[in-house]
Amino acid sequence: MKIRNGGSADVPDILSLLDSAVSWLTAQGRTGQWGDQPFSTNQARIDQVSSYAEEPFLIRLAVDEDGRTVGCCVVSEDRGRWIPAVDERELYVRNLVTDRTRKGSGIGAALIADAIEEARRRGIGLLRVDCYGGADRKLVGLYRALGFTETVTFEVEQPHGLWPGQVLEIRL
Repeated sequence: MKIRNGGSADVPDILSLLDSAVSWLTAQGRTGQWGDQPFSTNQARIDQVSSYAEEPFLIRLAVDEDGRTVGCCVVSEDRGRWIPAVDERELYVRNLVTDRTRKGSGIGAALIADAIEEARRRGIGLLRVDCYGGADRKLVGLYRALGFTETVTFEVEQPHGLWPGQVLEIRL
């Protein structure tokens, strides 16, 4: 596996990864995180993913030996509007998704290690991420297993109710 920079030409691959993740979550009855509809059929989500190819975002892609995109991590020094601010410079993981057919193969861990190196390269001592904090909190546990520590929780009003979020961090 190789990790490389991504751009606008990679948006279809990123949407495909996200669609696959939604399908995987839906098959488990876990629709609270991203719902049950593919990203590629929702214009707002397409626009969101397309915006990652522009400043202030950095797209990092995990690519297998055949050149297939198997993971994506989007980072930025902009945390987004829902997340409580901190009093220091930070690098924020805005999106992380991996090929669910390769679950457990270390793609997510490699992308987070890459994000840590990017933070160090920029002279930043804090890497943060937020994730779905509802239901069984499995996603929170996955981030803890990658070295993150839970910090604050937050909620976002959605048409179907409140979306519970969890912020986690790694101090470098």
